[in-house]
Amino acid sequence: MDEILELRPGSLARARWRVDPDAAFFSGHFPGNPILPGVIIVEALAQTGALAAMADPDSAGKLALFAGIDRVRFRRQVRPGEVLDMETRLTRRRGPIGEGEGAATVDGERTCEAVLRFAFVDVGEATA
Repeated sequence: MDEILELRPGSLARARWRVDPDAAFFSGHFPGNPILPGVIIVEALAQTGALAAMADPDSAGKLALFAGIDRVRFRRQVRPGEVLDMETRLTRRRGPIGEGEGAATVDGERTCEAVLRFAFVDVGEATA
């Protein structure tokens, strides 16, 4: 992620990533036809959502962990050098579990969408 475009703690985050053509994963995905792996797009959406979740004062002293993914759809391939815009809107939080809806675009064209779940743990629990 290169820049945070908008941050509403506990609600929404928008971020931008200029996809580096020299990233190591492009050499194997796929030789002669490089595309950004879908799992990396989903992870970027989750990290965007984590910005909004972790900026919430109620998250102080907590760590957000990836807990699940649903309804993932890939609509368009992302190529080296393109700019990926991501938005994740937090839709639900109940106790330590939360959910968000993420979408990624390139030049306004939807590339991926997903429902992302996260769980909050105390920082000490994550290392135990």
